[in-house]
Amino acid sequence: MTPDTSENKIQQNSINLLQNLGHKFISREENLKLRGGKTSEVLFREILTQKLGEINGYEYKGKRYKFSQSSILKAVDELAGVSLNEGLMVANEKITNLLLLGTSIEENLEDGTRRSFSFKFIDFENLQNNDFYVTEEFEVSRANQGEAQKHRRPDLVLFINGIPIVVIELKKSSVSLENGIKQLEKEQGKDEIAHLFKYIQLTIAANGSEARYGTTGTPFKFYSVWKEQNGVNESLKGAIKDRKISALDTALFSLLSKDRLLRLIRHYILFDKRMKKVCRYQQFFAIEETLKRVSAKKDGARAGGLIWHTQGSGKSLTMVMLTKLLKQIYTNSKIIVVTDRIDLDEQIHETFKNTDIKAGRASSGSDLIEKLQSGVSVITTLVHKFEKVQNQKVVIRDGDIFVLVDESHRTQGGDLHKAMKKALPLACYIGFTGTPLLKREKNSFAKFGGEIHRYTIDDAVKDGAVLPLLYEGRYVGQEVLDADGLTRKFDLISRELSDEAKRDLQQKWARFERVASSEQRLELIAVDINEHFKKSLKMAKGGFKAMLATQRKYDAIKYHQIFEEYGEIRTAYVISSNEHEELEAGT
Repeated sequence: MTPDTSENKIQQNSINLLQNLGHKFISREENLKLRGGKTSEVLFREILTQKLGEINGYEYKGKRYKFSQSSILKAVDELAGVSLNEGLMVANEKITNLLLLGTSIEENLEDGTRRSFSFKFIDFENLQNNDFYVTEEFEVSRANQGEAQKHRRPDLVLFINGIPIVVIELKKSSVSLENGIKQLEKEQGKDEIAHLFKYIQLTIAANGSEARYGTTGTPFKFYSVWKEQNGVNESLKGAIKDRKISALDTALFSLLSKDRLLRLIRHYILFDKRMKKVCRYQQFFAIEETLKRVSAKKDGARAGGLIWHTQGSGKSLTMVMLTKLLKQIYTNSKIIVVTDRIDLDEQIHETFKNTDIKAGRASSGSDLIEKLQSGVSVITTLVHKFEKVQNQKVVIRDGDIFVLVDESHRTQGGDLHKAMKKALPLACYIGFTGTPLLKREKNSFAKFGGEIHRYTIDDAVKDGAVLPLLYEGRYVGQEVLDADGLTRKFDLISRELSDEAKRDLQQKWARFERVASSEQRLELIAVDINEHFKKSLKMAKGGFKAMLATQRKYDAIKYHQIFEEYGEIRTAYVISSNEHEELEAGT
C-alpha cells in the first residue's frame, strides 16, 4: 500500500508525535477561543496568567508569598507590549531576554513597604513546572489589512506556558521544503505576522522526506539539517510503531522533546550583532560532550580534549556558546581563548563582543599577566604572550581555568605551548582545529587529552553546509615552452573555440615571444586559467569565484598584472604575513 504523503497526513503524524513527547494538543477552534476570537492576538493569555501565578513567588522575612494578580497581569503586559517599531529582530531580542532572564516585579508587602522581586516566564530549572502545547492552523491577522489576503495560517505552532515558541511549515512530499522556508521568511515581513515571530525561538520547514530548522531572521541559505549523534533514538522508535520513521520525525523528536527544547532556547541560541543564530547539531553535541569531559577533576585538574570541526562549521560560535555555559556552570571560572595569529585574535574578540560577552584582550605579555591575576573572567590572547608569563615565573594553580586553543595543531608541540602549560599547570585545555591533520600532527589528540568530537568536511558536504572540493589536474611542463610545444598547447586550449575566439586567443599567445623565458610559464598558466574560467565558471549559475595560490609573492602580483592586461576577468591579490613573522611582530 502506498503511504499517504499528503500535507494533512504529515501534519497529523507530526501532531501525534508531539503529543507522545508531552505537548498537549489544542485544536484550531480552541486556539481561536483561547485568544478571545481575535486573530490579532497570539498569546494564550488565560493559560499564561494562570501558569505564571503557579511558577512564581517570592520570599520575604522567612515566609513564601505568591504574586498578586495585578502584578502577574503587569508582567504579561510587559511581554506582550514589546514594540516592533525598531524592527522584528530588536523586538525578538528583547523578548528572548525576558524569556531567559525574566523581569522584576514590585509588590506591596504586608508591612506597608514595596520591594521588587524576580519574575520568570519559563522555569528552566524545573521542566515539569512548564506546560507545553501544540496547535494547528494558527490563524493570525496580517499587519497590512489593505490586501485581499487578510490572514496567514502557520501549520503548527508550539507554545510554552501560553507563549508561542516554535513555528512549523509543512509541505506534501512532492513539494520542496524550500517553499516552506520561503514562506517562513515571508511571514516575518513588516506587512505580515511579525507580531507572532517576535516571540519565536525555532522555525522548522519540512516535507515528507526532509526537514530543516532555523530561528527568527535566519536567511534561507542558513537553514540546517539536524542529525542525532547516535542515530535514531530508541524512544523515537517506541513512539512511532505503525509507520516508517521520517527525517521530519527525527527533527521533531530531536529539537522539540521538552528537555531538549528548553536546553536549546536557554543555551544554544544567541544574537550576533542583532543576527539571531541557533546552533548546528555538531556544535550542540561537541559542547555537550565537552561539558561531560570536564565535569570531574583528577589531581586538581579537569580532563580536556580536541574538537576537530572542519572549516566553515562555526568554530567561533562554538567557543562563544561553550564559554557561556562554562561560566554559568563554574561561576568562578576563568576562560582564556588562545590563538596564534593576530587576525584570529581580532576575529574571536570581535565575536565575543558581538554576542555580549565581555572579554579582555591581552595587549602584551605584561597585560596578560595582569589580566590572569585580576578578576577578568574571559581573556583573549596570542599564544606567544605566554613567553613573558613564563619568563616572569608566574604560575597560577587553578583547576577552574579553561584554555580554549584555536587551530591548536599548529602550536601544541612548540615552546610556546609548553610555556602556557607551565604557567597554568592545572588548567583544562580544549583544542579546536578545522584543518585536516597530517600524520605528524595526529598527536594533537593525545596532547589535549583525546578526541572530544569530530565533524569532517565529508559531513559538512553531506549536510550542504559547505561546497565540495573538486580537483582537475592541469599540467604545464617545461617542455611546452618551445615553439612546437606552444603550438600543441594552443591547439589543445582552442580546439572548442569559435574562429573569433581563436583569433582573440592568438593575440594573447603572441605575448610569449615578447617575454623572458623565465616568465613564459606564468603567461602560459595565466592564459589557460583565463580561458578555463570563461568557459567553465564565469557563465555558471551563481557566478562562481576562484582562488589561485602561488609559491611566491612576485608570482601573485605578476598573475594579477597579466589578468588585468587581458581585461576579461577581475582579479585582486592578497599577500599575508608569514605566521612566525606575525607572532614576532605582535610582541
